[in-house]
Amino acid sequence: MRVGLDSSVVVRLLTGEPAPLALGAARRIEAACAAGASLFVSDLVVAECYFALQYHYGVGKAEALEALRRLFRESPLRPLGAAGEVLEQPSLATARPGFVDRLIHAGYRSAAMETWTFEKSAAKLPAVRLLAEP
Repeated sequence: MRVGLDSSVVVRLLTGEPAPLALGAARRIEAACAAGASLFVSDLVVAECYFALQYHYGVGKAEALEALRRLFRESPLRPLGAAGEVLEQPSLATARPGFVDRLIHAGYRSAAMETWTFEKSAAKLPAVRLLAEP
């Protein structure tokens, strides 16, 4: 069985709050793994969790990124898209373009697409076309 986790589950695992839901999620994941399941987290869920940790829990960018790195390093959860690779980039908390823009870019690159943008900082990434402002 292959299972995709929603951000409501992943945020509980990352924060431990509320405790009953976090414990329930951890137990369910442990049981699923024991039964041979593979558990995945999509790039969209990773991005949503990144913002939720900052906005709802007051976690800084660097801490949110480290929590997501640890999630994939220390748990049975696996990234479904490019998030695992992007999270390993150096100085990500202060990088321009930022984490989510890099995640979007990596998703397009994995599909052999060029990225079009007005964001000047993104122009330094491969296969990005900076569109001129009208």
